[in-house]
Amino acid sequence: MLNKITKMAMLPFAITFGLTGCGEANQPANELSQPVAQVTTASAESIRQSAYDIAKRAGHWQIEQFGNLSYIPESHREKSENPKFWIQAAFYIGLTKWTEISQDKEFLTYMEKMAAEQNYELLVDRPYHADDHTIGQTYLWLTEQTNNQQAYKPTQAHFDWILANKPDVGLTMLDSTASGSGNVHQEGNCQLRWCWADALFMAPRTWLKLSNVTGDPKYFEYADAEFWAAADYLFSDHYGLFFRDSRYFDMKSDNGEPVFWGRGNGWVFAALPLIIDDLPQGHPSKERYLALYKKNAASLLKLQTAEGYWPASLMDPEKVKTPEVSGTGFITYGLAWGVNNGILTEPDAKAVVEKGWAALTKAVEPSGRVNWVQHVGKSPDPVKKTDSQLYGVGAVLLAASEMSKWQE
Repeated sequence: MLNKITKMAMLPFAITFGLTGCGEANQPANELSQPVAQVTTASAESIRQSAYDIAKRAGHWQIEQFGNLSYIPESHREKSENPKFWIQAAFYIGLTKWTEISQDKEFLTYMEKMAAEQNYELLVDRPYHADDHTIGQTYLWLTEQTNNQQAYKPTQAHFDWILANKPDVGLTMLDSTASGSGNVHQEGNCQLRWCWADALFMAPRTWLKLSNVTGDPKYFEYADAEFWAAADYLFSDHYGLFFRDSRYFDMKSDNGEPVFWGRGNGWVFAALPLIIDDLPQGHPSKERYLALYKKNAASLLKLQTAEGYWPASLMDPEKVKTPEVSGTGFITYGLAWGVNNGILTEPDAKAVVEKGWAALTKAVEPSGRVNWVQHVGKSPDPVKKTDSQLYGVGAVLLAASEMSKWQE
């Protein structure tokens, strides 16, 4: 069970950083008031306090919106309202990590209630699709935290079926094999496996947690092999970044550079610490995950904008000039984890993380609403201040979970 909540006094965030608003919807990031560079000298104590403040406000704001997601475009509103769909499930991953830090019983109780109402089930219309396995991370986390043995049973049954019926397709994303729409839509039949960057956040850790909870290594043995098949396919050693899928291998942005999607890279980069932290002691794959993490981090450290965000198009910051919070949140989380664990020791790594955190705080309103979140997509698209989505809040919560541990 989670331990008793420890209370922490928190200074008002506006006093600590003076950051409570953000620029106008179409205002380029380099014209935003209160440049982030001016606030990266905050003390570690004030940063830790800000993490508690931001996470509490953002987490409660998002939960309060369930049942009234009218601010989300109609095209993805129904899916956003479904706790089993990846959009909401990504929020819970951030909330679980924050709850581990804060010991917030309200958040724990909410997730217990949500999971029970869903009968701990996955979506099964697309039985192999990584997106539909995401919520399993929260169910399994509840087993770890509360010893609820029923929470993982449907996931185990479904994964047993997959192991008995392993997909046999390649990893090339072929538009010609796209199927259907709505609940059964797939961009291509390669999505029977993990052939797109997002998938590496959505599914592998669910399989890993299932091995940890059951003590049966077969689940992560499958996931480990599939993760590396996808990572080896999508990762560019030259750029140190992930292509979203094979359709982007030869695509060029307006400046002639390859297209590397900010959130797509954020998905994978955030997944790496989550997986590494959950690996059993002495697991033979740990060093391989750490090596990939370091390669990816080395590139991402160089691509932060002057305002502290990571561009929606990592190699073409002029493509989308406004802030983008989901990619920035995931990347800030990943880099902060590396600094906190002594993995990233580059002289500028700490400053980059602090700058990223300060940028994120600018996107959070006093109410807790998280702005500047690119809507559901697969490539760098325009972003407005009023754009908000659940996975963006999840990314901020992940970042807060590491910034709450920040040291001088």
